[in-house]
Amino acid sequence: MVEDVADKNPQTPTLSDLFFSFLKVSLSGFGGTLPWARRMVVEQKRWMTAAEFNEAFSLCQFLPGPNVINFAMIFGSRVRGITGGIVAVVGLVGPPIVTMLILGALYQRYGELEELQRILGGVSASAAGLIVAIAVQMAQPVFGTASWRGPLVVAVVFLAVGVFRVPLLWALVVLAPISIALAWRWPR
Repeated sequence: MVEDVADKNPQTPTLSDLFFSFLKVSLSGFGGTLPWARRMVVEQKRWMTAAEFNEAFSLCQFLPGPNVINFAMIFGSRVRGITGGIVAVVGLVGPPIVTMLILGALYQRYGELEELQRILGGVSASAAGLIVAIAVQMAQPVFGTASWRGPLVVAVVFLAVGVFRVPLLWALVVLAPISIALAWRWPR
């Protein structure tokens, strides 16, 4: 599979590229690293197209664990084997682990301060904005095609989970096979 990506992109990332790129993502990603990972992989480095990112990230949604860590492992493994996956994950999670240990100790000591509570409220609003921004970016390839399948599946999932409060697991169990069947039956 490494050859597939290398054939598409002559600038396949090295192990140090993977480590430092995901390290930069982890240091930039206050409120969530997914938007930063997508920006780095798709827009800045052009290691994947938007559609390839969405496909890889869709797989990450089904795997247990944090989606962006799954993505780092899948992407790193795809371009540099298991070592690449490990290097990408270490770059992604190393700094946040150290940072959270330090911030956890500080929060335990100063968490009751009114000023800190206001700061955390602002950070929460920023994180919500990042989630909305990445959702819009990920939806563009789905809605930008002439196909009706993607928007239909998005609408059904939104209604099922967002409006009718169907548990996400049940929505995935039922709607994922339907989505796959639609894509199989009517390819682009």
